[in-house]
Amino acid sequence: MDKKKEMAMNNLPSVRLGLVATSRDCFPCELALKRRDSLIKECRRQKIPIHEISTIIENENHVIQALKEMERARINALVIFLGNFGPEGPETLLAQNFNGPVMMVAAAEESSHDLIHGRGDAYCGLLSACYNLGLRRTRVYLPEYPVGEAAEIAGQIREFLPVARIILGIRNLKIIAFGPRPQDFFTCHAPLQPLYDLGVEVMENSELDLYDIFNKAKNDPAIKEVMEDMRAELKGTRPDPDLLKKLAQYEVALRQFIEKNRGSSQYVALANKCWPAFEHYFGFVPCYVNSRLASQGIPVACEVDIYGALSEYIAACASDLPVTLLDINNTVPRDMFEQEKEKRGDYKITDLFMGFHCGNTPSCCLLGGELRYQLIMNRLLEAGEEPDITRGTLEGRIKPGPITLFRLQATPENWLQAYIAQGEVLDIDPRTFGGVGVFAVREMARFYRYVLLEKQFPHHTAVAFAHVGRPLFSSLRVLGIDDISFNQPASLLYPGENPFCGYLV
Repeated sequence: MDKKKEMAMNNLPSVRLGLVATSRDCFPCELALKRRDSLIKECRRQKIPIHEISTIIENENHVIQALKEMERARINALVIFLGNFGPEGPETLLAQNFNGPVMMVAAAEESSHDLIHGRGDAYCGLLSACYNLGLRRTRVYLPEYPVGEAAEIAGQIREFLPVARIILGIRNLKIIAFGPRPQDFFTCHAPLQPLYDLGVEVMENSELDLYDIFNKAKNDPAIKEVMEDMRAELKGTRPDPDLLKKLAQYEVALRQFIEKNRGSSQYVALANKCWPAFEHYFGFVPCYVNSRLASQGIPVACEVDIYGALSEYIAACASDLPVTLLDINNTVPRDMFEQEKEKRGDYKITDLFMGFHCGNTPSCCLLGGELRYQLIMNRLLEAGEEPDITRGTLEGRIKPGPITLFRLQATPENWLQAYIAQGEVLDIDPRTFGGVGVFAVREMARFYRYVLLEKQFPHHTAVAFAHVGRPLFSSLRVLGIDDISFNQPASLLYPGENPFCGYLV
């Protein structure tokens, strides 16, 4: 594993999964034991890392024993396996008292030749368990069909791993913010109560605090090492050494602040103010440093977008890959759409848009990323003249491939809502500046109108560079978030959508 991947792993949860079987006293315990052993064997065959809990849950005393066993083994995510009907009280008490994400599944019957003493009725037992979970107000992860034989259940356990990683990450996350949002960025509002309800810690600081830690890092010996790493990443180009030194100093300052202020949280994401006063005092734009931190598992949301940082971090946990934060930015011109018939396939023009930001996307997600300057800020801050303080972006085409757009956001009324849309980045030159790509999402026009606009989502979206809608949706449900939108097919109308309208093709 290279250094950057190792650093990324340090800021994303490592799931240590345990499996415990349950057995109701009027069913043979041997049946639950046999089925548990078969499932463990199948998990190992599929190379799914899992720790076998030796205690079989039949009563409340076994719950106490199992919790102690899991604490000794440092288990942080749990699969409760109904090997037969299962005792609904003890098994749900275990789910309620386990301090981590829980998955509950049940064994299917294996053979028509053994339906007397070998019938477990876990299909029925899972109904009783879920009823009892409701009484305890406890949410667990249930696969789409949570009943099966060993090979099927093992596959479902594999799908639980990113869900568990998301939940563990959220419950152990601190978001560090610097500065108030810029003028006219009220869409990036950040009500705190829903964050605390999720278990997320928040530390808000001023821009002056950020400037202070930057200045204090001026002569830090780590700056030289970071500069060398930056040169290696920029693949032999010759960036201005004075600019590079400032960027490296900024990165060192942020890293030191993170470590000093992590506190009781294991993981950190940042939401930093990056304009307009920033450039006059720091002498650069921070986009390239933001991209480097994101590539190492520490997302940095622009414009103090705290929920953007949260969304990025969740997307990173879902994909186990670097992520970015982009504006859902501009339409694709019709002449470009017509010229790129082969590359855009059967997408409609209204399925396409450009995802853009100044230059915060990790270099591993770009084609030929280069250190440049921020054109829009150059117009604003330097009157379009030779760039100086607006240098520091990492620009290039976003690599073609699968993506998932994701946003978890608190409304002004303090409830949580989210959207998930899977799509792809097309292999089309966007012919413009910034970190940018041509994105394609089926039925994007309707998704834009009836989700993004209708539900008043901000213009920032977290982008995962994989299709991870499944674990994102499942983890949000476990967390109690039920208002989850997605890009619906044309045959399925959104609430409030006019059924008599047609759409551009």
